Amino acid sequence: MYDRLKGFRDFYPEEMAARRAVIDTLEDAAARYGFREIDTPALERTEMYVDKSGEGIVEELYAFEDQGGREVSLTPELTPTVARMVVAKQQALSKPIKWVSTRPFWRYEQVQQGRFREFYQTNVDIFGSAAPEADAEILAFAADALTDLGLTDDDFEFRVSHRDILGELFRAFDADVDERDAIRAVDKREKVDRGEYLGLLSDAGLSYDQAESFDDLVTAADLDEIAEFGGSEVEAAVGNLRNVLDAAADFGAGEFCEVSLSTARGLDYYTGVVFECFDSTGEVSRSVFGGGRYDDLIESFGGQPTPAVGVAPGLAPLSLLCQRAGVWPEESLATDYYVLTVGDTRDVAARIARDLRGGGNVVEVDVSDRSFGAQMNYADGVNAETVVIVGERDLENGEVTVKDMASGDQTTVPAESFPGDARSPTFADFE
Repeated sequence: MYDRLKGFRDFYPEEMAARRAVIDTLEDAAARYGFREIDTPALERTEMYVDKSGEGIVEELYAFEDQGGREVSLTPELTPTVARMVVAKQQALSKPIKWVSTRPFWRYEQVQQGRFREFYQTNVDIFGSAAPEADAEILAFAADALTDLGLTDDDFEFRVSHRDILGELFRAFDADVDERDAIRAVDKREKVDRGEYLGLLSDAGLSYDQAESFDDLVTAADLDEIAEFGGSEVEAAVGNLRNVLDAAADFGAGEFCEVSLSTARGLDYYTGVVFECFDSTGEVSRSVFGGGRYDDLIESFGGQPTPAVGVAPGLAPLSLLCQRAGVWPEESLATDYYVLTVGDTRDVAARIARDLRGGGNVVEVDVSDRSFGAQMNYADGVNAETVVIVGERDLENGEVTVKDMASGDQTTVPAESFPGDARSPTFADFE
């Protein structure tokens, strides 16, 4: 008996039915905004991640040498891959480029609630627009996707920030601040106690008093006060954040957005507006998903300067939110018809099944030569709504029996004309 690897999961049909419903909802919302589906490789060259994040990233990857001697890794995220794809065909692609993809990723990290070593995300990105409307459209897509799942503004909130506001605030203090370490400290603010957080800011270059003043500014989130404190550079970033929030309101996502300058997003490639989605009740303590702007990444991959913004809802943390809110789809099988055979009736049963499937129905037939009772038990097990009994005796009279599984009612109908032009007939059609 083989054990499943830690951090990897099996999904049986009932679980997959719910997951498929969620994926379809996310992708349908993206399609309504004109995002076009792409597919991407499971393997990339390891150097692509090392160049972006440093040698230390290799410890978090499923990295190995392939049989051709190349250092490769299972993809831990999509953003570098889509950046590579944009660079490869940058001149030929119409701008803005709007892409969506749902697929698995792999990271060798500590397994915890809502975080696994193999995980699935729906990535939605816009390349080629620096306008606030692009950021707002990403927020609007995310809001529509969540409300399509049945969530409301009582269930989730988007905490919106701006990396340039944080960066310019650090520069406004008379200190030699390592902005990268300082941003990472801000990203940990909700995960550590205040003393440790202020210590991390001090380690990044602020004095302890400056760290307290910085935190007071960030916590108050008074954009007017922050703009006045930081001068013209901060004022420009504040103006951009306000423009994004105004556009998000026009696009229908304003009610879900709140300014939260302690939301920093730890990844180094973020450059402007960033946001994270949280459970409004706090029962799901971690971020459900996040996104933001990464205007410098395409150029760093060798392309022309190309602004970009995106978001990536992950299925595992999203499932925690949906389950908490009671809107996770039912984990059950759905079958429209089970065509049951009794005796030598395969040809008629097969024709009926083909016609019903031609109407877009989920149809099963017996493929195991089982008894009548065993077939009925199986039909009940796959939640068949209707059973069509094709028996030798009924066929002698030119009939088949149609049974409604919920009520137990049944009736006979002419075999030759069933299902006829109505490719999805209900039991009520024959009563």
